[in-house]
Amino acid sequence: MKKPYHLFDVYGIELEYMLVNKKTFKVAPQVDELLTKKAGKLKADLENGDIAWSNELVAHVIELKTNGPKKSTDDLAAKFHANILEIDTLLKPLNLQLLGSASHPLMNPDADTQLWKHSYSEVYALYNTIFNCKGHGWSNVQSTHINLPFYNDKEFEKLHAAIRIILPLLPGLSASSPILEGKITGFKDTRLEFYKTNQKEIPELTGLVIPERVFSKLDYHATIFEPIKKAITPYDKDKILDQHFLNSRGAIARFDRNAIEIRLVDIQESPKADIAICALIIEVLKALVKKEFCSLKEQKSWTKEDLFLILNDAIKHAEYSKIENEAYLKLFGLKAPATIHDVWNHLYQTVKPKLHASHYEAIELILDEGTLATRILKAVGDDTSKKHIITVYRELQACLITNTMFKP
Repeated sequence: MKKPYHLFDVYGIELEYMLVNKKTFKVAPQVDELLTKKAGKLKADLENGDIAWSNELVAHVIELKTNGPKKSTDDLAAKFHANILEIDTLLKPLNLQLLGSASHPLMNPDADTQLWKHSYSEVYALYNTIFNCKGHGWSNVQSTHINLPFYNDKEFEKLHAAIRIILPLLPGLSASSPILEGKITGFKDTRLEFYKTNQKEIPELTGLVIPERVFSKLDYHATIFEPIKKAITPYDKDKILDQHFLNSRGAIARFDRNAIEIRLVDIQESPKADIAICALIIEVLKALVKKEFCSLKEQKSWTKEDLFLILNDAIKHAEYSKIENEAYLKLFGLKAPATIHDVWNHLYQTVKPKLHASHYEAIELILDEGTLATRILKAVGDDTSKKHIITVYRELQACLITNTMFKP
């Protein structure tokens, strides 16, 4: 096994997309057909140069991910986009197309959900038995995951402290799920609204979404993994579920590969947008780890409860969420009151010189025109007819193929 990497030596990015039928616009549970077309036989995981493809819990979602750790995010948008174009070519004869954004706006999860039936299916089946995976929080969620390495406990402490601090801000940058079953939900980040409670049967798994104040491997096991193991035991008679797989907080420690995975980012309309958001988050985390905004002690002092209050409002209002907690804003050198948009604008201006210029356009469009959720709502306007919603989301599909930003 390779030695662990140090902080920010490498990155791992995962992007989830749904398959939809071109004619009906319904989700298409045919990822197995796509993977079979690509590999010549059904393979749940396949490598395609720098990017790997794999299935997910539900049969209409495919995950594209960096094939192993990558040294830079600068060229990832182009690499992901090349794979999207290849997938689009494979899907054409099936009359299918990929769709970005964190949730399908018209999907009826009770009627349209099909779980993955092939490899690993016993795990998915058990999940379904415990939680009923037909709900929106399971079957209609697409996200971007950012994996960041740490070398030892000291590095884990710094990284976990920094990540916990910025988790509440993420919906204000990436919210993209404002419509479900043809209705405007009132939440800019409806995916995360479901995320909070989709494992309510065993609350130890998700906790308060914001991870507990734990800053060493030993503490993490005692505070997070042990309660999870204990809680799942009555349900998992054959011991097939893994603690890393079960931990559903908004950022999870993967001690099996010395990384922390951030899971609160909604997927966007194109890799250009996704990778720009990832790059910005990474640069802000670097600045926090280097104590450019505040001390490690200050970062570590925040409870999950106080951070959750900020996150909870951001799930509803995204960039328009008002932060009145003076101590939180002070972490970034800002004064209350401020919106999450104000915070991201400030953070972007601070780290912009460190960002690759290819990311400027996407970030500045989000800061100027709003999150994808805001732009979708603007485009939909008062017309929530099925026909109009499909028209708007077909424009999102076009953005995926051209690797451009959605402008209403």
